[in-house]
Formats: sequence, structure tokens, C-alpha cells
Amino acid sequence: MSVSVDILVFGAHADDAEIGMAGTIAKHAAAGLKVGICDLTEAEMSSNGNVELRKQEAEAAGKVLGLAYRSNLGLPDRRLARSTEQLDAITAEIRKLSPKIVFAPYWIDRHPDHMICSQLVEEAVFNAKLRRYMPELPPVTVQQTYYYFINDPAPTDLLVDVTDVYEQKEQALLCYRSQFGGLADVDMVETPLTQGYVERVRYRDSLAGQRSQIQYAEGFVTKTPFVVDLFR
Repeated sequence: MSVSVDILVFGAHADDAEIGMAGTIAKHAAAGLKVGICDLTEAEMSSNGNVELRKQEAEAAGKVLGLAYRSNLGLPDRRLARSTEQLDAITAEIRKLSPKIVFAPYWIDRHPDHMICSQLVEEAVFNAKLRRYMPELPPVTVQQTYYYFINDPAPTDLLVDVTDVYEQKEQALLCYRSQFGGLADVDMVETPLTQGYVERVRYRDSLAGQRSQIQYAEGFVTKTPFVVDLFR
């Protein structure tokens, strides 16, 4: 059975997309668009949790957000690299799902995997439209690529008002109990994620919307200029 989505969000790890744009995902899913997330790695190098638990958490978060699709490419955590094998895997996912819009992490972030994920997705979007690249799969032209913030926000090109769905965003984030300190009954170590990270995301999203008098907003960047017919 063929699968297609309107929007495809890439992250290096399960929870990246939720941190950056869970509200936007929930809002578009509620509007009837098919939204998918592709996690590049199984986050096997995470200090807390394990691969099986992270998969369960990602599945739970996807249900909260109303995802139409979620996949994990199983690329090596902390060993993402600009290699033909990894680029081909991401390109194949784009061609399989034929999204109109792709989201990737912002290209500057404290986590190296997030930055490499951004570069890999950008190149894969380019490769996906080349008919002689991986000719066994039909080419796909993505209409627009946007970049979302995980750890390090920067000036934005556009905002999405996510006030009405912000409770869903927080519910999705709290599905990742192994990462955000919600598993008191297991052995955990302190990381930046266990020290009030969800609260800091809320403050960031509140600050993002402040200048536009929006209670909660998620910001995005694009490398391609917006095209308008008339300013209204």
C-alpha cells in the first residue's frame, strides 16, 4: 500500500520534532493534513532510557499529535555523517512519502546530530528531485523546506500561533518520560533535559510570540524567499 503525506518532519532523534514544532504538527493534523515524522536514529547513545522505551514514547507522542505516519531509519546515533548511504536513506524516505513540505532542524544547534541532520535533509531534498539519482524511485520535488528550533533559537522568518494546541504539545513532550525526568522509579542521570527542559521550551515559545501578541508560538526559518502576489 502506498503512503503519502502533506508534511514530513525530520529529526535526528525521537522528541526533536516535538520540542521544536509539536504545536504546528498538532494544528495541521487537526486541520486534516497528513503529517509524518521521520526520526533518523534510535537515540541509542542517550544517557537515559533505551531504544525500546524511546520507540514506545515516540509512538505515544505521535498518537497525541494525530500523526498519519512515523518512521525510524535506524541510522547510527552520534555517527550521522554526510555519506552516500545515509543520504540515500533519507532521499528514499522523501520519495516514498512525496511530501509537499519538509521540515528539518535549524542548522545551528548545540547538539552536533541536529546540525548534521539539517544538512543531510537539505541535500536529500535536492537529490529527491533528480531523476537520474536513485532512478529506481520516481523523483519528488518538495515545494518548500522550513527549519525548526530545538535548543538554540535564532531570528525567525515566520511564526505559527500554537496557543490553542499548546496543551497537546506539552502532553506530547511528557510522553518522553525517560528524557524529561518523569521516571522516578528507574536509574537516571542528570542531563540538560531532566532539569526543567519542558518548562524552558514553554518559556521559549511564549517569548517567541510576545512581539506579535501571541501567547505561544513556534518559529521557523527558510532559506528560500517567500513569494506573494499582493500584500493584503
